[in-house]
Amino acid sequence: MITPRLYRRRITWVASLVALFLLYHFFSLRSDLDAPAVAARTKTSQNANTSPNANADSSTNQNANSNANNGEKAQDRPICPPLPGMEDVLVVLKTGVTEALDKVPVHFQTTLRCVPNYVIFSDHDEEIAGVRIHDALRNMPDEALKQSIPDFNIYNRIRSMGRAGLAQDDFSDVANSALGKPDNPGWKLDKWKFLPMAMGTYKYKSDAKWYVFMEADTYFVWGSLLAWLENFNPEDPLYIGTETQIADVIFAHGGSGFVVSNPAMKRVVDEYSVKSNEIHAYTAGHWAGDCVLGKILLDVGVPLHFSWPMLQNTAVAELDEFSPDFYRRPWCYPAVAFHHLSALDIQSLWEFEQKRYKESRKTLLLHGDVFKERIYPELAPDRSYWDNLSTEEHSVAIDTYEDCQALCATAPQCLQFTFRAGRCYTNKTPKLGRSSADSSSGWIMKRVDGMLASAPKCRRPDFG
Repeated sequence: MITPRLYRRRITWVASLVALFLLYHFFSLRSDLDAPAVAARTKTSQNANTSPNANADSSTNQNANSNANNGEKAQDRPICPPLPGMEDVLVVLKTGVTEALDKVPVHFQTTLRCVPNYVIFSDHDEEIAGVRIHDALRNMPDEALKQSIPDFNIYNRIRSMGRAGLAQDDFSDVANSALGKPDNPGWKLDKWKFLPMAMGTYKYKSDAKWYVFMEADTYFVWGSLLAWLENFNPEDPLYIGTETQIADVIFAHGGSGFVVSNPAMKRVVDEYSVKSNEIHAYTAGHWAGDCVLGKILLDVGVPLHFSWPMLQNTAVAELDEFSPDFYRRPWCYPAVAFHHLSALDIQSLWEFEQKRYKESRKTLLLHGDVFKERIYPELAPDRSYWDNLSTEEHSVAIDTYEDCQALCATAPQCLQFTFRAGRCYTNKTPKLGRSSADSSSGWIMKRVDGMLASAPKCRRPDFG
């Protein structure tokens, strides 16, 4: 039998437990109800307190804000790595009216995004995506020349009519030949831009230590460039580029990009100012403007400093990082620039650099890194609708892809093969290549792995 006092105690004890239980669930429920609001306030607060880097260029800030407003995660936003010395460089991009709308815009979100000083020269004054494009040929001192030489027909039309003056034939993309593209109106005009462009470049920023010239289908790795330029004195008259020769003139190939120091640029400007008629006569009889510029630099005592393989006249798809056929092995040299790139190629390289920096904080890219990180992951024993640019043709009766594969497998030095339009081709070194409707390719991966394992370790970059 339970006494009244014991009963009252038990009732009190049970009541206390029930009260605690209800109190716990009440606050748990409030916590669950409040959680989304708290999370929302935290996210809003974080967005409100996120401000662009004060040291970043305005275009980067605008894009960062735009990305934030679009809900893009902070870790996915493009970033500009530290590039000490970039403030001393003026980047000069050369283009033309027939290609500018297709090739220039991608650079504003990639190549030029983290560049504090750049200027774009063309053969037509206009704005693209809010950026001023300068007519280089306005800097020519002889206006009458433009009326007397057929090369200027396209220029005179667009100068008087704007883009409405362009004809369908102006956009013809003829194949490159040993003498360039003599049937392409824009290409014929291009040779006249180089000296006036040098004049306009120096006028635009006469205090730059370095002038870096590129074309609209060129991509620069700025971290590699700056590490390389540390090996030179910008107070010396210097002209640096990938060596090319026409007749007796050795010059820097324009599409690969080239670098001119301030003192060298000043010499070119002074020479052009006093000898423009003589230089124009030489240009009229020539077909390559980068050669004309190289000739003038040589005349003023600035010979070319050879730069291969840092500045490449090829795209990543065509690189042969193991080739023994040249005077330098590319592997431990910095990869500074690539050429013959589409807008998609440029975007892809930018994304590759972005990912690489976020993961490793590296801005210096060696050719060995290009192979290991960019080319090698794309190689496979079989790849359909792909041409890996194998060049050694086999005339023996090989009728199928499988026969071509077997031929390469039984040849000890064969690294890759392509069955292209019914013919078999092989190579002793690996290349990436590109998509192709009438080709299939493959690599002998064990041999590629062996070549990679025996490659130099690159304890330090080789700057030549």
